[in-house]
Amino acid sequence: MSLDEKATKPHEQLAAALEGELAAVDTLIAERMASEHAPRIPEVTAHIVGAGGKRLRPMLTLAAAGLCGYDGPYHVHLATAVEFIHTATLLHDDVVDESSQRRGRPTANLLWDNKSSVLVGDYLFARAFQLMTDTNNIRVLAILSNASAVITEGEVLQLTAAQDLNTGPDTYLKVVRGKTAALFSAATEVGGEIAGAPAEQVRALFDYGDALGIAFQMVDDLLDYTGTAAAIGKNVGDDFRERKLTLPVIKAVAKADAEERAFWVRVIEKGKQEEGDLEQALALMHKHGAFEETRQEAIAWIGKARAALAQLPEHPLRDMLDALADYIIARVR
Repeated sequence: MSLDEKATKPHEQLAAALEGELAAVDTLIAERMASEHAPRIPEVTAHIVGAGGKRLRPMLTLAAAGLCGYDGPYHVHLATAVEFIHTATLLHDDVVDESSQRRGRPTANLLWDNKSSVLVGDYLFARAFQLMTDTNNIRVLAILSNASAVITEGEVLQLTAAQDLNTGPDTYLKVVRGKTAALFSAATEVGGEIAGAPAEQVRALFDYGDALGIAFQMVDDLLDYTGTAAAIGKNVGDDFRERKLTLPVIKAVAKADAEERAFWVRVIEKGKQEEGDLEQALALMHKHGAFEETRQEAIAWIGKARAALAQLPEHPLRDMLDALADYIIARVR
């Protein structure tokens, strides 16, 4: 069966091309999430890992390594570490955000409790670092440990900037670079690093992941308001209800008149939300072109991702990564 017969979307084609390696990642995930003394760890981990995620970040690591000609075993370890870091952040995020749904399923903190989610997340972070050290490569350890610190920094920045209507696009970008793009760029960078690629190729892979991650988060922020619950795996408007200052809201606030700003102060800063407020927020964002402006910024970041990718050697995996970048934007066209 050809790749085209097996898959139609870019991430599906990439998954088909990396099928054997992704199977090895799944095997390693099952091995390393096991716990002899705490059965709740594999229970919670299996719930979120098995919730239908695309394995996008580990695929980026595997593809970057393959693109750079790697033929050793350790890209599987690094891809698994990346997935564990991502899963740990999801468990922690759902506690912080008091979320009840992820990927269309109840969150772990709802099914178990906050304590279990936090502690299992911590366990996965520890397992990720064990996987990194298995490679005996200090550089990949530095890249992923730095990314873990930056992710947490981004989350804390978002927490401190939340509900502050003075938060602008620059702070938003710092948050996004931290909580989302840092793991994308680390995932691609370590793939090149484990392959022993030249420094300029490793840098291009980092730049691709960074720009891709920023665009990915911008699109997610758009879909929170313009998507459907079935498509995004959570309730539409969750960011509004959680009073998050994502880019569409920041852009609408920047153009608000006095009456509109009073509305944003009430619903975001004071948290006094009433029935019909989400619809009014949507109307204001449409009125000021906030959705289209956010989409155009995401498109610009995808352009940067593709430009970075063009610096890498010709390879079928490079073509798939290029198509993946375009697909991210296609979700909001």
